[in-house]
Amino acid sequence: MSTKGCRTNNGFVQNEDILEQVPDPRSSEDSPQHSTVGILDSEEPNFKGIQPYAGMPKEVLFQFSGQACYRVPREILFWLTVASVIVLIGATIAIIAISPKCLDWWQAGPMYQIYPRSFKDSDKDGNGDLKGIQDKLDYLTTLNVKTVWITSFYKSSLKDFRYGVEDFREIDPIFGTMKDFENLVAAIHDKGLKLIIDFIPNHTSDKHVWFQWSQTRTGKYTDYYIWHDCTQENGITIPPNNWVSVYGNSSWHFDEVRNQCYFHQFTKEQPDLNFRNPDVQEEIKDILQFWLTKGVDGFSFDALKFLLEAKHLRDEIQVNKAEVLGMVTNYSELYHDFTTTQVGMHDIVRSFRQTLDQFSREPGRYRFMGTESYSETIDRTMMYYGLPFIQEADFPFNSYLAELDTLSGNSVYEVITSWMGNMPEGKWPNWMIGGPDSARLTSRAGSQYVNIMNMLLFTLPGTPITYYGEEIGMGNILATHLNESYDTNTLLSKSPMQWDNSSNAGFSEGSHTWLPTSSDYHTVNVDVQKTQPRSALKLYQELSLLHANELLLSRGWFCHLKNDTHSVVYTRELDGIDRIFIVVLNFGQATLLNLQEMISGLPARLRITLSTNSDKGSEVDTNGIFLEKGEGFILEHKTKNLLHRQTAYRDKCFISNRACYSSAFNILYSLC
Repeated sequence: MSTKGCRTNNGFVQNEDILEQVPDPRSSEDSPQHSTVGILDSEEPNFKGIQPYAGMPKEVLFQFSGQACYRVPREILFWLTVASVIVLIGATIAIIAISPKCLDWWQAGPMYQIYPRSFKDSDKDGNGDLKGIQDKLDYLTTLNVKTVWITSFYKSSLKDFRYGVEDFREIDPIFGTMKDFENLVAAIHDKGLKLIIDFIPNHTSDKHVWFQWSQTRTGKYTDYYIWHDCTQENGITIPPNNWVSVYGNSSWHFDEVRNQCYFHQFTKEQPDLNFRNPDVQEEIKDILQFWLTKGVDGFSFDALKFLLEAKHLRDEIQVNKAEVLGMVTNYSELYHDFTTTQVGMHDIVRSFRQTLDQFSREPGRYRFMGTESYSETIDRTMMYYGLPFIQEADFPFNSYLAELDTLSGNSVYEVITSWMGNMPEGKWPNWMIGGPDSARLTSRAGSQYVNIMNMLLFTLPGTPITYYGEEIGMGNILATHLNESYDTNTLLSKSPMQWDNSSNAGFSEGSHTWLPTSSDYHTVNVDVQKTQPRSALKLYQELSLLHANELLLSRGWFCHLKNDTHSVVYTRELDGIDRIFIVVLNFGQATLLNLQEMISGLPARLRITLSTNSDKGSEVDTNGIFLEKGEGFILEHKTKNLLHRQTAYRDKCFISNRACYSSAFNILYSLC
């Protein structure tokens, strides 16, 4: 076929509806006519009567796209898109700006403290171990626990395996191996839990290699501990001053190898490290990094107030100045102004915080820091929170409830308001009712207080902390002849966990246990209480679940209504939620409470959300609620008249992190 006179198609098919022009027979073959209606040659092509078609060339497309019917919708869509993007960006910025900080993992749920030697024995040697803890992680998830806190498990020569550490980088063989620890960390994280461990930086064991090198004045280790000259007369050591150890008698001990006295705040087998030595601080930093690299999520720092001592060696002032000078042997007989909470101690604590912060840069891997504040005044305890722009602990552990031997509405109220009233603004509280160094609640106050104290823990603002066994109401053991060489009073709250009513309470399949089990383990154990609808364990699980699901408890205001010798009454409420929880707890004798006298406009009857004795969902008469000793209620009241907005309650309401709830958008915001 001849192509003479043809034109290139330029990649489009001509519309079949347009009739081809018939060539003029008079025209020459060499003068071909345009068959495209003059589109290519005409300077102002005429598109009248032509419709858009698929595959049109760009010249045609440009002509149609410029028409108003096509241009205007396109511009409208463009500017609508731009406006939508701007609105979305603005809304995102606004939401971020007004949103309160999300609760971190150490705020979102209870911590569960485990004394590892007493929790679960996996190898039948009578001692709890790391594998035993791993075997019981499923149980912890049934408690809705968020954080597992394991007390000291470092290699130690002391039988309680807690304070005199021989090697901070080794697991004591009684608890297992480093591989066991690594497996435990992985298993804890697989369950969605976090792990914090104890750390005692103040001292080591006298069997620690650092101390042995310091005895012989080896290199930098010469001044790793606190050494001073002292004299001996007739075999009796005359110390540099009258400083007394926590356990009594002089805190100085003569060392025959170095021919000097070393300082110890606790036993002579626990020499104090010299934290004025930068090399010691660097060693401790390296140890923290070692365990953080292993995957731990935080630390509980113990005995921090003892880190520094005064450089001078002046005698501490006697409490009873009439007592003969030099005859003081008990710790309580001196004011410890030169051996506790010295200037510079908080600088060291902040250096620990900085090390943890270095490992918190990874998203979702914040490292927690808690500090032990046992036997501190409330103002000194609050100092561990840090300053407004210089953070120390996420919180100092609150052991004040654990120190109450006699419970009453007044004493409980004083602990609550003392903490909340003195806590720096924006900080987070915590509450604990027991621990390894205090008597268990059942033994010091009575078993009738187990449920009511757990209800208190979960209805106060902040993080509840449970010492193993408190969820089932374990008590101290009553044994007097124990195969241990230290103060038996520290052992009574560390008896084996009571799992079931089998031999050794299910703690161990061995022939003996390191401590005897409590005599009540046949009835007070996990297996029995799992099947009892009103057991302490069941209530604990219900309380922890309510705490996890209710913004009123995890975020809301605490408002005090009433306290007396018997009872304490308070509310939990949150802006944007038109209901409140009224918590009524009775620690004294049976009493009758009239809630209508405390809250105006209260209905005659209120629904029970949870109770230590009654069925949830039932109702109580607010004109006269009768409570037995150790009985408590969580009541729900629908109202828009929140107490914290009222002038009369302005000084009676506290909140940790201010937040409001929007039901329309189902979000929290901070501009209340």
